[in-house]
Amino acid sequence: MATFLYKLGKLAFRRRHFVALIWVALLTLAGVGAASAPTAASSSFSIPGTEAQKAFDLLEKRAPEASADGASARVVFKAPGGEKVTDKANKAEIEKTVAAVKAGSDQVARADSPFATKTVSKDGSTAYASVSYKVTSMELTDDDRDALEKTTDKARESGLTVEVGGDALQAMPETGSTEIIGIAVAAVVLVITFGSLIAAGLPLITALIGVGIGVSSITALANALDLGTTTSTLAMMIGLAVGIDYALFIVSRYRGELADGRDREEAAGRAVGTAGSAVVFAGLTVVIALVGLAVVNIPMLTKMGFAAAGTVVIAVLIALTLIPALLGYAGKRVLPAGEKSKLFGGGKARKARESAEAGEPKQNMGTRWARFVVRRPIAVLLVGIVGLGAAAIPVSKLELGLPDDGAQPTSTTQRKAYDLVSEGFGPGFNGPLMVVGDLEGADDPKAAAGEITKTISKLDDVLTVAPPMFNKEKNTAIISVVPSSKPSGLETEDLVHSIRDTGAQIKSDSGAEIMVTGTTAMNIDVSQKLNDALLPYLALVVGLAFLLLIVVFRSILVPLKAALGFLLSVLAALGAVVAVFQWGWLGSLFGVEQTGPIMSMMPIFMVGVVFGLAMDYEVFLVTRMREAYVHGERPGQAIVTGFRHGARVVSAAAVIMIAVFAGFIGSSEQMVKMIGFGLAIAVFFDAFVVRMALVPAVLALLGKKAWWLPKWLDRALPNVDVEGEGLRTAAEKDADAASDREPARV
Repeated sequence: MATFLYKLGKLAFRRRHFVALIWVALLTLAGVGAASAPTAASSSFSIPGTEAQKAFDLLEKRAPEASADGASARVVFKAPGGEKVTDKANKAEIEKTVAAVKAGSDQVARADSPFATKTVSKDGSTAYASVSYKVTSMELTDDDRDALEKTTDKARESGLTVEVGGDALQAMPETGSTEIIGIAVAAVVLVITFGSLIAAGLPLITALIGVGIGVSSITALANALDLGTTTSTLAMMIGLAVGIDYALFIVSRYRGELADGRDREEAAGRAVGTAGSAVVFAGLTVVIALVGLAVVNIPMLTKMGFAAAGTVVIAVLIALTLIPALLGYAGKRVLPAGEKSKLFGGGKARKARESAEAGEPKQNMGTRWARFVVRRPIAVLLVGIVGLGAAAIPVSKLELGLPDDGAQPTSTTQRKAYDLVSEGFGPGFNGPLMVVGDLEGADDPKAAAGEITKTISKLDDVLTVAPPMFNKEKNTAIISVVPSSKPSGLETEDLVHSIRDTGAQIKSDSGAEIMVTGTTAMNIDVSQKLNDALLPYLALVVGLAFLLLIVVFRSILVPLKAALGFLLSVLAALGAVVAVFQWGWLGSLFGVEQTGPIMSMMPIFMVGVVFGLAMDYEVFLVTRMREAYVHGERPGQAIVTGFRHGARVVSAAAVIMIAVFAGFIGSSEQMVKMIGFGLAIAVFFDAFVVRMALVPAVLALLGKKAWWLPKWLDRALPNVDVEGEGLRTAAEKDADAASDREPARV
């Protein structure tokens, strides 16, 4: 591996015009493809195998006019103080508004007046109109949402309070400003790390090129592969982060090789041969984690994972080829390690070189910290484990769910509509359940539907049960059930299970089958599906990565320690998420206006993303230790050497990643805020507590045992030579051959 990549790096350095031309051509091709591709609508959101999805599929087949899985909106009206919505003027304005909503978009299937459906509160102060669309919320366009908002804005001019809730207003939050913040912080960190604008600019340029190719390719293929607008979000976030990281490690190693006295072409080859090997395997762990999301069997999540994995592959290829090519263009403007440009206080390199020549490696912070850990491994290990364990305690109280309008900021129209409905009708009206009765097996379909209604009305936490609505063939009934509790409450979840539990009895009594669906039931099913998939996904991802790391490190204990450390950091991060977003600790600091269940996708999402990034840091830091150990250093000294060369770069990479993720905390969307906080705190725990403290402490305690591998397994495993031993052997052979050719002196 190292020898092949060494040759690739030198080739890219020499043939830099050709390599740069290829990447520019790919970027242009992807850009043209994206610009000329037909606009793709957002892909539909389906959850195969769940009861809620089966019910939607049945209704799509037998009652397509119902648009059961279409987007929905609820326009809530509240009369001015002392008036009622049933007053003549108010009633006329409401009827006019409902008609305008119906006519405002071709996608509106129906818009029911509150006076026809009798959705007027008992005191007459509040009413709501139900609006259903022909397509899902993810397939609605901005024009459809704008039409709804403009109509309600006009209604407010009459003096009525008008708010809109429902999933019709859900749209992907804008993330452009947060990405700019992340890039800006990354630029500052890179400049501080390298002390040179040129060296700092290379990782940013190549990362943007990689993301540009990846996202443009996704856009170009979106229509053909049914990729939604959400697919590129994860690809952009991960592609940008790993693209900067991988280029950062190659450039850092290149500067280190220059500092050792090698010429620029040789330094580029060795940088790609050594750090490039780590990039390849780090990239593979990220790809495994992202592709493994297919285990969950949610098509949208699978597509997001594959798209992001493709962007990571592009980032790896760019780091191995375009970076050495650009280093060739940069020439002497990229300085050796320890040197800074004049703008950043250049001239300090002489002292660094003199101390190195005297056998005194530079005492940077990484070196001092590593020596402290090697001297006090047990104390560091205990403090780290106790600290992460304490942070993980809230996980025992973790409640999972999907956010509804009740989790929106209080300033949004969705949250205001939610509160108005809760006050006027009861919290359960914000999330009615849809019970679908399959009556084909019933002798008397009408009587069977009546029996279903009667049975459900007797269950706990049921507020009202509407009369059944039949399709044209009278073989399917739709029954609306309003719980007494809010949609995200545990009581509502229990009610869904209770209705499903009555299915067997109903079928034996009447021959009819029932299924529970609707937004609330779908959220419950999604949460359950994600919970069920978490352990298989964790086993698959960690298992495959464990095998991969055995090949990389040629050790059993090092990969085992890496996996256990990752699990500890993820649990601690999840604990922090629970404390902030579920319990409300420091909630005001992070802009949390409403506490509630943690998004059900959060654990599996954090496992996938953070695992890949954690293994990045593991590979980059520990391969340098492994390299020093293989080259003859004692285990303790190898740890110090690894930190001297790698700690600064890994720290910079982690700070960049934290900055990118933390930028999302400022979003108004609770879901985006939660993802940003969770990923940022997870990277902090994993990079600075696990990799920087627990890893060297464990390796110091294990000593030579850390690198133990059974002989039979050592013979069976392929030798990928990540530490570049093959390059050193080849260099020694060349040196011996040169000395043999030297004429003898007489």
